[in-house]
Amino acid sequence: MVKISVLQHAPSVHLPARPGDPTPTTRNLDPLMHPFARARERNRALNAAKMDKLFAKPFVGALEGHIDAVEVLCKKPGSLSAVASGSWDGGVILHNVSERKHIRRIQGAHKGKVSGLCFAQDDRLLSCGVDSKIKLWDASPQDDITEQRPLNEYPGKSAFNSIDHHRSDPLFATASNIVQIWDETKSAAISNLTFPTSTETITSVRFNLSETSVLGSIGSDRTFTLYDIRTGKAERRIVMQMSSNALAWSPTFPTNVLLASEDHNLYTFDVRQLKTPTHIYKGHVAAVMSCDWSPTGLEFVSGGWDRTVRIWKEGQGTRPEVYHTKRMQRVSSSIFTADARFVLTGSDDGNVRIWKAKASEKLGIITARERAAIEYRDTLKDKWKQDNEVGRIQRNRHLPKPVYQAAKLKRTMLDTRAVKEERRRKHTRAGESKPNAERKKVVITEQT
Repeated sequence: MVKISVLQHAPSVHLPARPGDPTPTTRNLDPLMHPFARARERNRALNAAKMDKLFAKPFVGALEGHIDAVEVLCKKPGSLSAVASGSWDGGVILHNVSERKHIRRIQGAHKGKVSGLCFAQDDRLLSCGVDSKIKLWDASPQDDITEQRPLNEYPGKSAFNSIDHHRSDPLFATASNIVQIWDETKSAAISNLTFPTSTETITSVRFNLSETSVLGSIGSDRTFTLYDIRTGKAERRIVMQMSSNALAWSPTFPTNVLLASEDHNLYTFDVRQLKTPTHIYKGHVAAVMSCDWSPTGLEFVSGGWDRTVRIWKEGQGTRPEVYHTKRMQRVSSSIFTADARFVLTGSDDGNVRIWKAKASEKLGIITARERAAIEYRDTLKDKWKQDNEVGRIQRNRHLPKPVYQAAKLKRTMLDTRAVKEERRRKHTRAGESKPNAERKKVVITEQT
């Protein structure tokens, strides 16, 4: 006899519905049954793009305290809220961004403007100025926020333009007529770094974030120079068409460096190949005075003489986000916060302004349902960005009237120059005048 075993399924158990649970629905996923699904999705993408513009309120607040132009900003490594600012009035203020109050306030830290700030190890702050002095301050929170005695002072022979601290060692570099390496425990520079044929004034110096023995500098003679403190000399140098005002090393790609130039553009270079920039970022209508990378390395901020702040996507050379206010004057410094959510800028009107990195981002607690809706809208915008109307809304930027008129005039001048070059090439012997790519016009020569 053959025994047959019968499998019996346990009866399904239906859990009671909880308050707030969605009503169960059944759907037919056959696309033939939903002929208008694509039209509905496109309409949702269009509404999402419009909502981004509708709720775009990038300005968060201002940090006051300076009575003259804010020249330099720096953020504290490992902190989300501590930011220091230096002004033309010679004062240094340490801000708590989250609470919008002063941690320390040092009036008269230098005679003349404060030209450089950087944080050292163990809650200390280094500042330099045009009075040819470097001062080391205690940056820890204290009851008396107006304590004004430096921990140490390092005299120099000429005015300092910039300062940056080594990532791990008690060393820092300064920029004046030469690049100097200092030890915190010694009162004089331990090393002078200069190019053999160089006579320029160094305007900015920065240590590489990964290869910490390498540092870069920019000079008044349109140069960008790489140094190695292990060899104690300059390794490579390029001469550009126009001088640069600021530089910043990428936090995620150690070989990438960003330069803010006088020719209204920003350039990213790979230091392994300095003959041509990897990208050119065009948008400003005046000299770019400052730049800083986001901690993610996916975007960066720039501030310019045209009184605008622009946030760029890495690799996209046009159409950045543009922030401006009626009272903001020329922007001389700009930095990202450590969480990449906010941007801080210092301008000639004496204010440090806080901006959202994403203009339409909601501040405060976001529920899981809101987060899912935001992600869905972002996916729709990315999917439909090639649509004419959706793309037009996303690309649209509101500019102040003077900036718009300057941009229009600049475009006319560039078009006229292109027509002139084309006509000159057309009336020369074939093969004598070849068109030159924009990237190959930036660097004049490379020196080693």
